[in-house]
Amino acid sequence: MIRLRSTFAVIATLCAIAAADRSFAGAYDDLLGAIDNNDSSQVAHLLARGMDVNTVDREGNTLLMRAAREGRNHILELLLINNANVLKINRYGDSALMLAAFNGQDQAVRKLIAAGAAVNPKGWTPLIYAAFGGYTAIARLLLDNSADVNAAAPNGVTALMAAARNGHMETVQLLLDHGANLELRNQDGATASEWAAAAGNSDIADLLNQRARAAKR
Repeated sequence: MIRLRSTFAVIATLCAIAAADRSFAGAYDDLLGAIDNNDSSQVAHLLARGMDVNTVDREGNTLLMRAAREGRNHILELLLINNANVLKINRYGDSALMLAAFNGQDQAVRKLIAAGAAVNPKGWTPLIYAAFGGYTAIARLLLDNSADVNAAAPNGVTALMAAARNGHMETVQLLLDHGANLELRNQDGATASEWAAAAGNSDIADLLNQRARAAKR
């Protein structure tokens, strides 16, 4: 009889845990839906019910990353007020700041920098991401907050290379004005000017070659 009661107790505990897991999953889905719908009041309600502000999905994305990526700025502020961790990275090594920079979310970038997000992480950086998309205002904001203009990704790509390859002349000029190194090469041995030329961006390649010649005089 004692053993039977013990078995029932274990089953009851497991059922309670399963029910709690289902409840959490439902609340988490509601929270994601609220972020997608830009419903800050629902986000506030769910956080007040005890949802962990730093909960992650299967790819390691936090709620803050999702809000930053989508430009949900009021929700982003709410998450920061509730102590969202700005330094967390997902399984791909991206932070909320990096995702905001990659998607051109300048207000989110500004708020995350103010909250202490890492401007110069190891590997890919917010500046390289901003340069890749030609988001000059974001690149300027990052540089004004001590972003390393010559930081290189694991494959050797710099912000200048990314901007040059994708034809973003304004961003290229900004990076040059902040001391971008024209001589750096990626893992394939290509410089920014060579990458620009290979992509058909002859105007940028010409500018970079002119600057390189002038620097050697």
